[in-house]
Amino acid sequence: MRARALLIVLMIFSVAFVYSGCKKKEPIPEPMPETSAPPTTGEAPPLVERPTEGEPQTADIFEECTRQLQPVFFDFNRSEIREDQIAALQNNARVLKSPTCGTVTVLIEGHCDERGTDEYNLALGERRADSAKDYLVTLGIPDNRLSTLSYGESRPFAQGQGEDAWSQNRRAHFVAVRK
Repeated sequence: MRARALLIVLMIFSVAFVYSGCKKKEPIPEPMPETSAPPTTGEAPPLVERPTEGEPQTADIFEECTRQLQPVFFDFNRSEIREDQIAALQNNARVLKSPTCGTVTVLIEGHCDERGTDEYNLALGERRADSAKDYLVTLGIPDNRLSTLSYGESRPFAQGQGEDAWSQNRRAHFVAVRK
C-alpha cells in the first residue's frame, strides 16, 4: 500500500515536471502604428539609387530613345522607302547603336491615311512597317530588336482630310519598348 502511494506521488511530480518544462507562449506584441518619420538609426540607407548626372533613368531611356527616332513617310498606296526618307532611317540606326539606346527593342508601327478599306490599310501598314524594319536590318540593327505592328488608319498623326493631313498619316512610327 505504501509503494502504491509512493508511485502515485511520483506520477504527480512527473506530470508537474513535464508541464513546467513546456515553453510558454509569449504574447504577440501589438503592431506599432506607422509613422511618417523615418527611423532614427543614425545612418539611413538610400531608398533609390540615383543615376549619375547626365545618365537617364531606365524609364527615361525608352522615352529618350523614342524621342530621337524619326518617322518615315510613304507615298500614297506605296510601301517602298522613298529616297528622301533614307536619312531618317540612317538616323534611327545610329540612335539604336548608341550607348544609351543600344539595348532597347523597337516597335515599328505602320500607319495609313483614311483612304481605302480597313483591311487594305492594315495590310498596307504592315508592309510599310516591314519595309522600315528590313532597311534597319540592312544598316546593322539585329532583327530580334525590331518588331512590327500595323494600325492601318486607326491612329492618324494629323486629323482632317486633304493631302497635308494624309501625307503625315502615311508613315512608319518607331517606339522604344521593353522586351
